[in-house]
Amino acid sequence: MKLATTTGDFYGYTRSQIKALEHIRAAGFKYADYNFGSDYRDRNGVYSEDYKHFFGEVAEAADKIGIKLVQAHSPMGKPLVDDGGVFIADTIRCVEACGYWGIPNLVVHSGYVHGLTPEETFEQNKLFFMPILREAEKYGVNILVENFNKMHHEGLYWIDNATDLLRQIEVVDHPLFHAVWDAGHANMQDMPQDEELRLLGSHVRALHIQDNLETSDSHLVPFLGTMNLDAVMNGLLDIGYEGYFTFEVGGFFTPAAKRRKYERETRLAGAPLALRDAFERYLYDLGRVVLESYGVYEE
Repeated sequence: MKLATTTGDFYGYTRSQIKALEHIRAAGFKYADYNFGSDYRDRNGVYSEDYKHFFGEVAEAADKIGIKLVQAHSPMGKPLVDDGGVFIADTIRCVEACGYWGIPNLVVHSGYVHGLTPEETFEQNKLFFMPILREAEKYGVNILVENFNKMHHEGLYWIDNATDLLRQIEVVDHPLFHAVWDAGHANMQDMPQDEELRLLGSHVRALHIQDNLETSDSHLVPFLGTMNLDAVMNGLLDIGYEGYFTFEVGGFFTPAAKRRKYERETRLAGAPLALRDAFERYLYDLGRVVLESYGVYEE
């Protein structure tokens, strides 16, 4: 397997996706996940007026930097809320970008609405996914549905396990519709991850590797939480997974907004970029050790 990480790693330090790719490559990563959520929050990048020019800028920069875009994550939104098709159009823009950059797999979250039964939730999500899949057909881009973090809300059905992912895949019934496995989200469940992965089998086309303490979706570095990486690795080997081992770690440092305030001085309100770069290098080394332990590390 080859190591990858997300451009979202550096969202707190730069709003430039190209700069983020430079930092990721400097840490050792040769493969990256493009996080469209950054563009969506700032309404820039792929959502800028001259977005096709931006497509070209990113392609040129990635080639120059020496990094390959191998998967992507569409923005988080409210897929099942009627907004006149705006969110679907925003997601389709991501499909178009993936087609331009040659990215084979795009993660698109399913939606939820209070009061829907499980089967109604699957059917409503099918209506959301189908226009996106029709666009994906033009480029051969796989649309990957993700297992959410575990939540408990009265009257709300939340797709958070392999059984539900498999059901959603069956309901959509499209050759380009598969799954991404979020190991951190799965860590908040009771079923061992190798069993969950075996349920999905060849539908697992991408990964989000992150950790937590089971009570919140904290996106910690592996080994800082309770996730069992042996269960993850054995599950991946059992299903013959051939995709990228992609990190989705945001929990290197506690955000400044969540720490105690000190108005007199703020130079260390956020961890300096040099420290973030050092942790990114550590993340690459950690991933390499994990994959080498199972004899599957690839450059």
